[in-house]
Amino acid sequence: MSEALLSSTTRTQKVAIIGNPNVGKSTIFNYLTGLNQKIGNYPGVTVDKKTGLLHLSQGTFEIVDLPGTYSLFPNSEDEIIAHRVLNHTRIEDRPDFVLMVIDSSQLSRGLFLASQLIDLGVNLAVILNMADLAEKRKIEIKTYELFKALGVPIVSTDARNQKGLDQVKQLIGEKNFSKASTFVDIRQVLPAEILDRVTQRFGLENDYQAYQMIRFGSKDKAMPLEERKWISDLLEAIDFNLEEAQLEETKLRYKKITDLVTKAVAKKNEVKPKSKFDQLSLHPVWGYVLFGFILLLIFQAIFTWASYPMDWIDGFFADISTRLVGWLPEGPLTSLLAEGIVPGIGGVVIFIPQIALLFGFLAILEDTGYMSRVVFLMDRWMRPFGLHGKSIVPLVSGVACAIPGIMASRNISNWKEKMITIMVTPLMSCSARLPVYIILIGLTVPDEVVLGFVNLQALALLSLYLLGIFGVLITSFFLKLILKTDEKSFLLSELPPYRLPRWADVGLTMIEKSKTFVFEAGRVILAISILLWVLASYGPPSTMDQIRAEGEARLEQASGEEEITAIEAETSSLLLENSFIGIMGRTIEPVIRPLGYDWKIGIALITSFAAREVFISTIATIYSIEGDVEDELTIREKLAQQVNSYTGEKTFTVATSFSLMVFYVFAMQCMSTLAVVKRETKGWRWPILQTIYMSGLAYLMALITYQILS
Repeated sequence: MSEALLSSTTRTQKVAIIGNPNVGKSTIFNYLTGLNQKIGNYPGVTVDKKTGLLHLSQGTFEIVDLPGTYSLFPNSEDEIIAHRVLNHTRIEDRPDFVLMVIDSSQLSRGLFLASQLIDLGVNLAVILNMADLAEKRKIEIKTYELFKALGVPIVSTDARNQKGLDQVKQLIGEKNFSKASTFVDIRQVLPAEILDRVTQRFGLENDYQAYQMIRFGSKDKAMPLEERKWISDLLEAIDFNLEEAQLEETKLRYKKITDLVTKAVAKKNEVKPKSKFDQLSLHPVWGYVLFGFILLLIFQAIFTWASYPMDWIDGFFADISTRLVGWLPEGPLTSLLAEGIVPGIGGVVIFIPQIALLFGFLAILEDTGYMSRVVFLMDRWMRPFGLHGKSIVPLVSGVACAIPGIMASRNISNWKEKMITIMVTPLMSCSARLPVYIILIGLTVPDEVVLGFVNLQALALLSLYLLGIFGVLITSFFLKLILKTDEKSFLLSELPPYRLPRWADVGLTMIEKSKTFVFEAGRVILAISILLWVLASYGPPSTMDQIRAEGEARLEQASGEEEITAIEAETSSLLLENSFIGIMGRTIEPVIRPLGYDWKIGIALITSFAAREVFISTIATIYSIEGDVEDELTIREKLAQQVNSYTGEKTFTVATSFSLMVFYVFAMQCMSTLAVVKRETKGWRWPILQTIYMSGLAYLMALITYQILS
């Protein structure tokens, strides 16, 4: 069986698609693979790995969509991936064939990367995409001249309108790829004896592979330490300046490319002035106003549209839990299914509408060309804090939910800026914190108007959101100083023409992002949901049995529906208090007492790790609040009556309530977010560090708040 599988795997040849950003590469990939694609991560980095299968009469091909990159100079994670895949290191198998996608209206820029691929010695074919745009700009490319100069097959396409894509399929099916002769002699940059030593050491095929290994090998953590040290020692011995070599190589390439373009392009377009919409979208004042207005529309739509399917999903899983209790006999298995597994699955699925809608809107902004303007606009404000222009989307998304926000950070190619964005996005106050804020503000802040128009409760709510933003900026600045990387940070973003979105690609993006969340993060969320159920449902057997027995005895003597409801609520409260989570709450009480919290609030802090809004339902249970836990008035009235057994004062004073709100501004308290961070960073190191620093920050700020107000 294993031999058959191995043989099948060997027969499936790999085709890598590479190109500059915004050249229609993803559209071609989606056309070739359809829904037969999956998203993962490349080993060692956080860049997405998109692969899919293309079934043709000649056989099945594995299509790999490499990250968009302008060159093979390995300075960013995207370029690192291109280097690893195409230069055949031990991490990735080298593809059998490579499709290079070039924007027909930007031929020179695309040819730079294409010439590097030629020098690597890959089996190459070139796709001149966006033929419609070139025609509109009156650019005529003599493909035969280009073919003679490059020596690889060339296909002209208009992927947006699906013109010429059948030729791409035919090219792949017939394996019509070629290894061209050297474009640039890299021995003009580096001495032959050095290149020969590297070629022999690593068993490489040509000089440019050796040159790439010299440039990047010492940084490649996937390589054995001995090999990296050998390259470092070599660089030191020959006193090789990588930046000067890059400049020299660039000059040599562009000299040949300029001559080639002069022959191959019959007519060049005139440089057009900035469009009227760009005069607005890139304006130093109105550009931000426009972006803010668009964000307001998007998040209003997400809140409004997503609320309907989310309410339906919530009700659907609640109904399943209720039906399971009615269908199955009472016992631990029924309780596990109805209170652990089903709510755990529901806790994953309920995020799908928000994720799908957010990434749908982002795909539209990207496809229309507007997102590139936003990145350019925001970069100058984000960079002093260690962030990137693209960080604005994850951060603003975090106001709705940190999960899609963190997933959106994968569009940032610089590792350091991406990690900072992931680490601080949960500090943005998401919608799950809102129930906690509303309950506690209503409990402690008077509903009064000052200065004739400012509502104190609204001002308190706004202050909490601003505090989260302040936390993002300060934390980002410190992480900028702490995190170290050799990767250079720069913004290279073209302003593509405005175009209508490709709805099929938008739909595929929504489906793939939702699948990634459900199957990657969902497993962690479900596991933690079950763990929390176990901790909340079980405790020392003798104690739990005694509480149940006393509750049943009181129920037998009860008269009237109200008394029965009160006894059941009190019994549930006692069971939770004496469960393992209750014991944990009492254990951490000495630690949280300086914040003004008692052990009951401690239980709520632990259970709300499942989701922040669980704080409300836990408080309702622990204080035996009757009626609907969503009834804010009932909860407020009950909480207002609670007395701290240590101080004899009210539990929820102004100091305690604000301390608690500040704690929730900064605390992680969301296993779904933790699961997504784990998925995006490919391990538990970063989510654990994130939980530690956010919990420490939350404790410190809550302590300061309580001490000032008490």
